[in-house]
Amino acid sequence: MTVLTRVSYLPKVYGTLCLALGEGYGAGFADSGRQPFSHAQTRQLDMATNVAQDRLGELCVREGLITQEQLQKGLAEARSSNTRLGIVLVKLGFVEEDELTRALARQYRVPAVDLEKVQVDPRILKLVSGDVAFKHLVLPLRRMGRTLTVAMANPSDLGAIDDLKFITRYEIEPVVVGEYTLRKHLDKYYDTADDRMADILSDFIDDADVEYVEDHEEEVSVAALQEQIDAAPVVKFINGLLTDAVLKGASDIHIEPYEKEVRVRYRIDGALQEVMKPPMKMKAALTSRLKILADLNIAERRVPQDGRIKLRMRKRVVDFRVSTLPVIFGEKIVLRILDKGNLTFDLEKFGFEPKAERDFMDAIMKPYGMVLVTGPTGSGKTTTLYSALSKVNTEEVNIMTAEDPVEYNLHGINQVLVRSEIGMSFAAALRAFLRQDPNIIMVGEVRDLETGGISIKAALTGHLVLSTLHTNDAPSTITRMIDMGLEPFNVAAALNLITAQRLVRRICNRCKAETTYPEEYLRAASIPADYVQSTTFYKGKGCDECNGSGYRGRQGLYEVMAMNSTLRKMIMKEAGTDELRDQAVADGMLTLRTDGLKKVERGITTLEEVVKETAVT
Repeated sequence: MTVLTRVSYLPKVYGTLCLALGEGYGAGFADSGRQPFSHAQTRQLDMATNVAQDRLGELCVREGLITQEQLQKGLAEARSSNTRLGIVLVKLGFVEEDELTRALARQYRVPAVDLEKVQVDPRILKLVSGDVAFKHLVLPLRRMGRTLTVAMANPSDLGAIDDLKFITRYEIEPVVVGEYTLRKHLDKYYDTADDRMADILSDFIDDADVEYVEDHEEEVSVAALQEQIDAAPVVKFINGLLTDAVLKGASDIHIEPYEKEVRVRYRIDGALQEVMKPPMKMKAALTSRLKILADLNIAERRVPQDGRIKLRMRKRVVDFRVSTLPVIFGEKIVLRILDKGNLTFDLEKFGFEPKAERDFMDAIMKPYGMVLVTGPTGSGKTTTLYSALSKVNTEEVNIMTAEDPVEYNLHGINQVLVRSEIGMSFAAALRAFLRQDPNIIMVGEVRDLETGGISIKAALTGHLVLSTLHTNDAPSTITRMIDMGLEPFNVAAALNLITAQRLVRRICNRCKAETTYPEEYLRAASIPADYVQSTTFYKGKGCDECNGSGYRGRQGLYEVMAMNSTLRKMIMKEAGTDELRDQAVADGMLTLRTDGLKKVERGITTLEEVVKETAVT
């Protein structure tokens, strides 16, 4: 529970407040009522709240509610617990909450309200969503014309008043109430929904095992916001959802609003699976809760936003990259799960074939040159690069990376976050790196001619450069680089190796069984007849361990193209993709399809997975 630490004197321009709030409310308010603030008064209020600071303690001493000694104890406790002074004084028993509320009412020159004597109309409650109410500690009480009366623990919070004006489109008339009482009534009014999904998900983990971790550079105001929203009814649901996804090994969570339902799906082993449909009444609360945790603007629903959540779960820290996208029935939210606990940097366990593994290891152990990893989004390129860096990360070398975003923090490596909106592009980062005495440079992606040109220059001047590119296979990467405007002789001289990769699902070992395929399917997939005759195919039947999918875990397919003198000469002559591929295969390269068929032959994955992820070459 958070507490007031700062109270401002309001200007005397408001005078005596004498208009009644209306029928049914007179008994609930300690003061007789007040008029809504005019625009001129609001401007004066803005100036006054900027001048006054932390007068609550002085007020309580002046009113004879506490002694100076009690004030010092309360201030010390408030600082140590990072809570507000008012609630600390009540908690320590130095002052009764109703006495403090009356004193604050006199201080602010606004009415104090007794919520026990007020019954709020459900239609009024709908004007302010639960997440906003808990965020700002406000409770809407009554609407008269274009004025909305709102109970607040801190009526001088101009940010909260501005937010409420924007969200409700009403003029806001604040009245003061004790924070403890306000929180109790917020729970009463906003926690009456039948949160069945929250009850189900709460079984997965105890709330005490979940903690949201704040970055060190985060402002105190954000930390206070996190503390305030922890009381929201949707907390159990979100804690259970995030924890369940991590425990099930999901890589992404999709929360999708539709006209009459909300759908939640996990991406597990590369495939999306629907896991639940929360009640429609939870839609706004779910979205806002996640946006608040990711430090996004909950009032902005018209443009995409990106943020990050860090969660400590049973001594295990997991990062979630949060992306929101406005759709016609709300905002779709996708959370990318970055679980370092499940990350393996052991290249020997990736599933490289023997020659491909030797070629890759030789390339990253060279003192200079360029190594490129290609493939679509989600194919494991970053993991491969991180694994390569972990192999060469020693005290003797200076490793620098430019990433967008930085997915995992690696000890001993200088990682830079690329932020194009402020001029920190990949090219700008690379230019700075070259003045930092680097040995090894990793560039998150070669997106343009400038980045590619600086990367090749670095590779040709004694640096090992690792990067990624979005191409379908290894040979087409060379054509893509030349099409970007890079000189063929520079590409030929700089490149050490190109790896194309895909991820396929592994067959569940518990329900693995032999299977056969129709001839029509094998012909359509261009599977050689001699391969079919010599291979036993397997498929998972589906069991509890794999949730009926027949798959558990993922396996990489790799096409590793090592440069040699023949290929370099062909690149300088600007040979086509097919010619380069034929020569690389003649030199011993396995294509993605060939590597996949070897995994099928060993019973690691299914033929469907290989056909889906690779093309005939």
